[in-house]
This record gives sequence, C-alpha cells and structure tokens, in this order.
Amino acid sequence: MAAIVGLDVGNTSGIGLLEMAFVVVGYAVGPWILARYLSDLPSLGVIAASLGLSAAVYVPSAIVQFPRSVPGSHVILSIVGLAVICTALAFILFFELIAEVGPVRATVITYINPAVAAVLGIAVLNERFTVGMGFGFVLVLAGSILATAGVRQPIVAEP
Repeated sequence: MAAIVGLDVGNTSGIGLLEMAFVVVGYAVGPWILARYLSDLPSLGVIAASLGLSAAVYVPSAIVQFPRSVPGSHVILSIVGLAVICTALAFILFFELIAEVGPVRATVITYINPAVAAVLGIAVLNERFTVGMGFGFVLVLAGSILATAGVRQPIVAEP
C-alpha cells in the first residue's frame, strides 16, 4: 500500500506516522477481536459501543475546534453522509463480511482502500499516475489473492 500512496515521507510528522501505525494495528487486530470475543453479541450493539467510544475520544478535539457559526448545508450534508453511509452502513457490512468469510479474509477489503483512493485521486483530482502506483496495484492484487486463497490440504497417501 505504501507503493500506491508514495514513499515520500519527508514532509510528514512523526506523530502522523504513529497515528497511521495505530490505525494499521487496529485494522489488523479489530476483526480478530470481533470474531474471537464479540461474535456472540449483536452487531448493532458492538457498532454503537465502538462509535460511542470513538466519539468520546474526539470530544476534546471537537471542543477546541468548535466552529463559531453554523456550517453551510453542504458541510452538514457531507457529515451526515459520512456518518450514515461511510461509517454506520460500512460497519454493518463489515460485521456481516466478518461473519460470512472470517476475520482474516474480511480484512482484505482494507487493502483495496488505498488503491480506490489513488484511482479517485487520478480521476477526480487530476493526480499523476506513477510507476510506484502501478507496482503498488500489482502488490495489492497479489496480496489480496494470496490472503483469500483457500488453504490446500496435503494429500495423504493411503497405505
């Protein structure tokens, strides 16, 4: 994925890289925790609890950055769209995916996110397609295929 988004970290803060590392670990560990410890609980309750916890973590930052005036309707509609479609609905679909294919295979969808973002950046923002991106797409595709491939059972010769 780093090949897709680029390896130029010269203008990146160490805190930003640590935050990204924390998210990566969360994506890797989250589905395992869901499948192992929370699979007997209702999906909607787990989603509500995780979103509530996330909101509580963001409250101090929100208080400091609280706008002085009401944002425009396009901003409010964008936030509602992100909350309903990109968060709540995405969580519900992700939980169903975990239940259907298991936690390891379900995380493969997160590998594809940077590729989709890069394609949208090229198509919508006129960003430049690089050789590194092409290499990254190949790596993501190969990793996705390997991660979702079934485990081959060894052939046991009968005596």
